[in-house]
Amino acid sequence: MTTEQKKLHLVGVGVTHSIAPAMHNSITQSLALPWTFHATECPTLSDLLALARQPKTAGLVVTMPYKNSVMPHLDELDELATTIGACNNIYYKTEETKGPEPGQESQARRLCGTNTDWRGIKGCLLEKGDDESSRPRPSPDSPGTALIVGAGGASRAAVYAISQHLHCSTIYILNRDRDEVQALIRDAGRLPSTPEIIHIETLDAALSIPEALRPYYIVGTVPDLEPRTDAEKTVAAVLEWFLSQPQRGVLLDMCFKPRRTRMIRLAEARGWPAVEGTHVIGYQIEEQWRLWAGEERVGKLDRDGAWRVLLRAAEESTAIN
Repeated sequence: MTTEQKKLHLVGVGVTHSIAPAMHNSITQSLALPWTFHATECPTLSDLLALARQPKTAGLVVTMPYKNSVMPHLDELDELATTIGACNNIYYKTEETKGPEPGQESQARRLCGTNTDWRGIKGCLLEKGDDESSRPRPSPDSPGTALIVGAGGASRAAVYAISQHLHCSTIYILNRDRDEVQALIRDAGRLPSTPEIIHIETLDAALSIPEALRPYYIVGTVPDLEPRTDAEKTVAAVLEWFLSQPQRGVLLDMCFKPRRTRMIRLAEARGWPAVEGTHVIGYQIEEQWRLWAGEERVGKLDRDGAWRVLLRAAEESTAIN
């Protein structure tokens, strides 16, 4: 059993409201590890990297706005991070370095990056059963379409999960910034099977989509803010139109501050099965802890207990309710 005190961190801007620490700290107890998990505000990328290089740091969960910008500064990116084009999890590998004289070997830690967000997105979208939506799920024999709101770091994990694991060959994007969508399309070109990504910029463009090609999965990846600019109002109007159509699928809003976002409330009012963003955290825990603590320890992880703590923290949080 290790007795070394270490810390894990959720890092980003505006993370102090997070409900993740309670769940992760319950996991450290179930694994008998003297580690603690903290939601740590990092105003700059330099702050994040300084924290990552501290010897007592055992791992990091990376959130907005650093999922893309942190990548060039890590020692190693795995295939998932490079393929998806976003990193939300930092872990460590140890390598021996030789000194100038025999016997002067030392160990150095390499900062490694991966993406586990896609597992959370996939798990959430499969959480609602076929009987809760009004049409069959996309499948290898019957590919479908999806819609993503936003084109930042989280959208890349959504594109990966939806196109590579949930059988959607066409993905519509609602986003106020055209350049961000072009960057997303460029990054999606690295995927093993490249989906067709279509930027829906007007309500007329949405109206022209045949009924059979309307999205089954809808994923929100942006903060829950009142639309103010014309572009933001257009995004909101197009999303509402899609949700008002008679054929329903499954919606996930990755934002969970507040838990009951505008998108969640609108979807449920229109009859769409909806999954709140807090659940994205739960579907990632086993892979995150495998990377931080190793295969042997993660086999002892109390998954059900961790989920209970997560859901209780979500219910009791005054910051997100």
